[in-house]
Amino acid sequence: MLEMLITEKMLANAKKLASEMGQLNNSITKGEGNIVGFLGEEIALVVLSNRGNKCQRRNTYDYDIIANSKKVDVKTKLTSVPPKEYYSCSVASFNTKQKCDYYAFVRVSKNMDKAWWCGLYKKEDYYKDAVFMKKGQLDPDNNFIVKADCYNLPISRLKR
Repeated sequence: MLEMLITEKMLANAKKLASEMGQLNNSITKGEGNIVGFLGEEIALVVLSNRGNKCQRRNTYDYDIIANSKKVDVKTKLTSVPPKEYYSCSVASFNTKQKCDYYAFVRVSKNMDKAWWCGLYKKEDYYKDAVFMKKGQLDPDNNFIVKADCYNLPISRLKR
């Protein structure tokens, strides 16, 4: 994983975009996670651009970024601790129809001063390789109670 500092510019941009967006349908956090989600996109843009990709933010239902013509949807989780390789990356079951090519996974610290780029996974392979979890079920890999029906894959399986 790649640990990165969140800059004041990233935070200001995420706050502005979150304010413009408002609350999304099916939002588990009732809109409170918008800033975190946009911080995840900020991190993904930096990582993908630094790897030679020409990136554009799109913020559609289906994807957030176009990187060299590939559609990338960024999935971001808030965390109180640096993530471990066995922690799960999740895609909510209501998001399985998104028209993207890749999922990118990012973790953002609760005080929003740093984030971790966890990696990418090709959407067409994700649902073959991930484990389906029901809301309220205990994920035995990390002892986390699942907050919504989702598909989980350990960070260690992601492409860096």
